[in-house]
Amino acid sequence: MHLAILQNTPLLVALFSVLFAQFVKIPIHFLMTKQVKWGLFTSTGGMPSSHSASVTGLTTAIAYETGLDSPIFAIAAMFSFIVMYDASGVRFQAGQHAVVLNQLRKDFQTLLRDIKDWPQMDGQEKMEELKTLLGHKRSEVFFGALTGIFIAIITYQFLL
Repeated sequence: MHLAILQNTPLLVALFSVLFAQFVKIPIHFLMTKQVKWGLFTSTGGMPSSHSASVTGLTTAIAYETGLDSPIFAIAAMFSFIVMYDASGVRFQAGQHAVVLNQLRKDFQTLLRDIKDWPQMDGQEKMEELKTLLGHKRSEVFFGALTGIFIAIITYQFLL
């Protein structure tokens, strides 16, 4: 009974899609910058969107198992649209705000450093920058979605 979760193909497709999308960010980044950045495996943002890959993989797997006319597929499809909209909209804008806030913090630190007449301001600690890569560009969401769909199709057409 406790190993039944390992037979839940939609869940396994979604999890594999996340892992695959996160891993593939590393060689894509290397091809673009000639730098290996292992931290991309656990970071948010970047190409492809692992959020999109996981939800579309899950939705496609549910379509295979329950059909396009099932209420469960409808729930999964709406969940996918909301997640992808959020990844490319709200979360992307939050990342843009973080860029501006980081610059304001740097400017403030410079101001404090330059005010030599205020000894109480000496030794201000450097503030940690906000994470700016929170969301995705639409192209990252699109290719993440394709990644999840292809993983689900390959799983159902060739592995099951």
